[in-house]
Amino acid sequence: MSFIVADTLLHSRFFLGTAGYPSPHILQQAVAASEAQVVTVGLKRQLTQGAGANDFHALIRETGSRLLPNTAGCRTAREAVTLAHMARELFGTNWIKLEVVGDEYTLQPDLFELVQAAAELARAGFEVFPYCTDDLVTCQRLLDAGCRILMPWGAPIGSGQGLINPYALRTLRARLPDVTLIVDAGIGSPHDAVLAMELGFDAVLLNSAVAQAHDPVAMARAFRLGIEAGRLAFEAGIMARQDMAVPTTPVTGRPFVL
Repeated sequence: MSFIVADTLLHSRFFLGTAGYPSPHILQQAVAASEAQVVTVGLKRQLTQGAGANDFHALIRETGSRLLPNTAGCRTAREAVTLAHMARELFGTNWIKLEVVGDEYTLQPDLFELVQAAAELARAGFEVFPYCTDDLVTCQRLLDAGCRILMPWGAPIGSGQGLINPYALRTLRARLPDVTLIVDAGIGSPHDAVLAMELGFDAVLLNSAVAQAHDPVAMARAFRLGIEAGRLAFEAGIMARQDMAVPTTPVTGRPFVL
């Protein structure tokens, strides 16, 4: 299950968000149950907490997870770049989850501003994790801008709709075989995470599906198991679908291929 992200060896393919949990204690328990080694945090949300942000940072440090700050809430490249530099100073990391929203209803990324911000941050030495759509051309532009990791959505943020365009995701995986691809946003259940991993994606990032569950800790564990199962299935090789029935018990010849 181990893989390398931004020159860092990780043993978990589950990236977990930290917003919207019933309590800090439940968040900490959910992170532990998920065994996630990377957790995301919105810098704008932390800045509004004032002194309370220090307690949150301490809680995250206690989990042993690596922090991935994000620029959630930004509407322009300039705003996102400024926030990313603040995050690097505050958290001591050059990792940044880049979000530049262009539509208030779908929270769909503004792809023009996103590419511009990604290029500027890459030049400044950031490891950029761009939240993008599943559009192949946009993803190629982000790679040209200096990104080594792409985070295409499964569906709009917080919608729980799952993978609304599996064809586009399969295309990304096929056309970008050597790029780290992480499905981000829209995941609603462990079933969706299994499908993403069976498509060959390297990891899954989600927040609401765990935070809003009746039992976030149990749901975090369910997602962990689903992600592991999906990846193992992909590596094992999933059988091809057939249009017609194929007998599983041979009536002639040898029952085993030797």
